[in-house]
Amino acid sequence: MKAAPPEPDVPVVVGVDGSEAALRAVDWAADEAALRGAPLRLVYASRWDRYEGAALARDLEGPPERVHAVEIVDSAARRARRRRTGPRLAVLTVPEEPEYALVRESRAAALLVTGTRGRGGLAEALLGSVSLTVAGHTHCPMTVVRPGHDHRTRPHGRVVVGVGDGPATAAAVRFAAEEARRRGAVLEAVRAWRQPARETPDTPLAAGEHLRGAHEPRAAEVLDKALGEVPAGVVTHRRTAEGHIRTVLADASYAADLLVVGAERRHRPAGHLGRVAHGVLHRSACPVAIVPGPE
Repeated sequence: MKAAPPEPDVPVVVGVDGSEAALRAVDWAADEAALRGAPLRLVYASRWDRYEGAALARDLEGPPERVHAVEIVDSAARRARRRRTGPRLAVLTVPEEPEYALVRESRAAALLVTGTRGRGGLAEALLGSVSLTVAGHTHCPMTVVRPGHDHRTRPHGRVVVGVGDGPATAAAVRFAAEEARRRGAVLEAVRAWRQPARETPDTPLAAGEHLRGAHEPRAAEVLDKALGEVPAGVVTHRRTAEGHIRTVLADASYAADLLVVGAERRHRPAGHLGRVAHGVLHRSACPVAIVPGPE
């Protein structure tokens, strides 16, 4: 696997909405753009035209929702400039549903970044309403900055990638390797395997132990193949773990700066992420990158 060539004119796009969660996403996106030497593009989308009439617009300097939008993007731009220098910052404010605007922006982006709001059930509900929808349709890799993530914490120096069986795994490993290279971090590739039932009417104990002994070496072989073309200079760790992949990756996220998973697109309904990506988006302790596979 060759290192991806730099694309300095392809922006990192971040969705903003005025929330603290979105500002954390701006922090992440600004740092990522600086690492890539890429422009940063702030996007605020809202259907304010649903609520503002022409008469109100004539009476005021501008519709309140439109004025509010300007305040939001200005605040986000000030936040971004505190984290990076240079004029390569653009803002876009559009009267459109945020899901549609962000998916469209992803067609010409190197990376799309969003945040989530709240914690627990509220976080899940809001994540599902925007970020999950966008993640299921994005045309470029997308990072979701999880609730509670704090950029002031000391980096772990580790990028974790989940290694699956589908074609999206190759894209996820490429992306994760590049992220590890940019950060000078270790790339940890994780492959989960499940222990078969110890004994069933169809699988006696001896056969079950034999099957278990075959699963872990097979997982190690899959890891070796997935990492076979990682560029020289990227330090890699391979880890097999018994258990469900969603649980294994969620546990690994507590010692990671970024968790990367592939999103399979073939043979699935449009916009369907799959259980692994959906699960880690809700449970990860660190930002999650969703890398779309071939359609």
